[in-house]
Amino acid sequence: MTLQPITSSRSYTADRAWLGSLHGTDQTETITLDISKFTKDTHWVASTDPHQPYSRVLSGVPVGKIGASGLYGPYDEAAVDGRQELAGVTFAEALFAPTATRVPAPLLWHGVVKASAVPGGIDPSTVTPSSTGAQIRFV
Repeated sequence: MTLQPITSSRSYTADRAWLGSLHGTDQTETITLDISKFTKDTHWVASTDPHQPYSRVLSGVPVGKIGASGLYGPYDEAAVDGRQELAGVTFAEALFAPTATRVPAPLLWHGVVKASAVPGGIDPSTVTPSSTGAQIRFV
């Protein structure tokens, strides 16, 4: 009897239709996301691939820092927990296991973002410009 090992691989590429320029993409920071704050099918998608069981937070999701925990959640101008201040956008898709509650992700904190292509949407007029925080220019 002869055994023939079979190997397969899959690659996934982030959809960065929201990215307006390469400016700032070499200066991302690592943050930790609080998955309980994100909405399925708006901010993250579950895997439908039996070969890759991990869900993924979409790239381009605007986030703010939650003051009490130091974790990050989706930007919400009506929030009162810190997420009302834009910290930046997730630069790349971040994979996470189904039971994960915290997920590391890269943060684009300065650059150019196409508002019309942001996952979940964003109204740039609700974002207060910051001289010390996120330096995102929406186009």
